[in-house]
Amino acid sequence: MEVRKIQCKTALSSSSLPGLLYSLNPYRGCQHHCAYCYAPSVLRMKQGQWDSTIEVKTNIPMILAKELNTKKPGVVGISTVTDPYQPLEQKYLLTRYCLEQLLKVDFPIHIQTKSILVTRDIDLISRFSDSQVMMSIATAHDEQRKLLEPQSSSIQERLSALRTYADAGVKTSVFFGPVYPTTSLEEIASILDTFREAGATEIWIDMLRLKPGIWNSIQKGLIQNQEVFRVFSQHVFENKNYYKNIREEIRKKGKERNLKILDAF
Repeated sequence: MEVRKIQCKTALSSSSLPGLLYSLNPYRGCQHHCAYCYAPSVLRMKQGQWDSTIEVKTNIPMILAKELNTKKPGVVGISTVTDPYQPLEQKYLLTRYCLEQLLKVDFPIHIQTKSILVTRDIDLISRFSDSQVMMSIATAHDEQRKLLEPQSSSIQERLSALRTYADAGVKTSVFFGPVYPTTSLEEIASILDTFREAGATEIWIDMLRLKPGIWNSIQKGLIQNQEVFRVFSQHVFENKNYYKNIREEIRKKGKERNLKILDAF
């Protein structure tokens, strides 16, 4: 993996995602190596380039500080096309430095990550008037997570991070997606119970999106487990009603548990 230090010209970008006015991405590229990631497709990058070359925007906290003097208040999404708490953040602290700037003006923040490193910044995040920590979780089975998200935090670590923030009074939610095609209707109730026990009150759901190159990446990741690969293939290409049924079951069981269920896109 190559790490490039770069200078950015802007920090905040306009966001069209639900509930966000701005997006803030301290890094370009991601170390988590998620086989299903469609950020490269959105940014028109080659699939392998996204996690082999990480650009570190070393001046982004300073640029952000200047922009906040003129920007109208609005929810800042951290981050929308990368993970703000990927391993490099432990060294460069760019997300933390940006949070310090945002806290000075108390802009609302919405953090999305799949890393337990987010707990490092609870001293800052808990001081915002309006903050939310959303944890991305795509499967309840950590052995499958290791196949397609090899460099990310374990499922249990993510749930623990959510609980930590919920106990601190910070709003917490789960981005349940892309739901692994191995997820059965029968386990939806227990999965939602687990999310709720971790403190989540809101669940955003997303399905697997096969942008160019993604299926090839998934195949490579699943080569170690042919049974998981078989179920993936069956539900993605043969069972056309799979995701429709999964979505309906999540909504049904979520309503029973007083959880707010939303479609991500």
